[in-house]
Amino acid sequence: MSSYPRARIDLSALTHNLAQVRHHAPHSRIWAVVKANAYGHGMVRVAQALTAADGLAVARIDEALHLRTHGITLPILVLEGCADHEALAAALAARLTLGLHGAAQIERLAAQIHQASFPVAVWLKVDTGMHRLGVALSDVPALIERLRALAPKVQLEGLMTHLANADCPDDPRNAQQCQTLQQLAAAFGLPLNIGNSGGILALNAARTEWVRPGIMLYGGSPFDHCSAHELGLRPVMTLESRLIARHHFERGAAIGYGGTYRCPESMPVGVVAIGYGDGYPRHAPTGTPVLIHGQRVPLIGRVSMDMISVDLRLAPQAQPGDRVVLWGQGLPVEDIAALVGTINYELLCRLSPRVTLA
Repeated sequence: MSSYPRARIDLSALTHNLAQVRHHAPHSRIWAVVKANAYGHGMVRVAQALTAADGLAVARIDEALHLRTHGITLPILVLEGCADHEALAAALAARLTLGLHGAAQIERLAAQIHQASFPVAVWLKVDTGMHRLGVALSDVPALIERLRALAPKVQLEGLMTHLANADCPDDPRNAQQCQTLQQLAAAFGLPLNIGNSGGILALNAARTEWVRPGIMLYGGSPFDHCSAHELGLRPVMTLESRLIARHHFERGAAIGYGGTYRCPESMPVGVVAIGYGDGYPRHAPTGTPVLIHGQRVPLIGRVSMDMISVDLRLAPQAQPGDRVVLWGQGLPVEDIAALVGTINYELLCRLSPRVTLA
């Protein structure tokens, strides 16, 4: 029995997009970012398909441990590092690479390093302008000295930072952040880890020894001004469901909760089995497109928990049981995100467990 709604995952598109990372940053090693359940695509399956990456990156320790329990042996970088002694002990046992963004994390590592049976690889995160996580520039020399004093049990792999404005490639703050970290790296002879998707695609200075692609791996554009297709990326996820009812309503009939849409003429209306309970955005406005038989048809009225209504005048042949695409192949997720006032990242990550990954 086929379960709907479902998100079809195209692993060939994933490997194609990884090849695009290699194309844009041919001299960089790649941390493929699979945090947040691989942006909603299924972390384990995606990790298993990304064997050509040099390592995987996650946000939190539990994500890394989940990958290890499923047999993933690639290096895994925990971007947020470990928040307490218990998490650090688990990270050491699982041979994880740790991001360090504060002196307290370094001292915790120093106190527990005797638990490790192998050298622990770490990256020092520097705040160059994002002002979220990262050590202050003035603290970097002392912290590098502290980490080097822990060798050979601790191996400082390099410096990393996060670009605050990579979605706007012409923003001068991007160059400032890159230059700041480059100067530090040169002073201490350390590799760099800068480029996110936007940096990889548009900023030569961000194509450093290591890069961290995220949204571009999944076929999403990090830019408002440029589509994924224009960037040579292919959608990995196609969210689809089924038409479960077809009606014919007369002019003036009110559709859905609140009757916010009234039929402008006698017309066919379809009901699709997806709603905000599945992660489809409740605030999607009338006119948001779905695909039926390759034809864009507009959503009408309010999104319900389990269903949406659509205007079938442009697809008069549509019948219950027909496949409906909400985003993905043929209907870029960026198009939907723009209409609902959000970003493609959020739509991909917000799908509920009711949606089957296929």
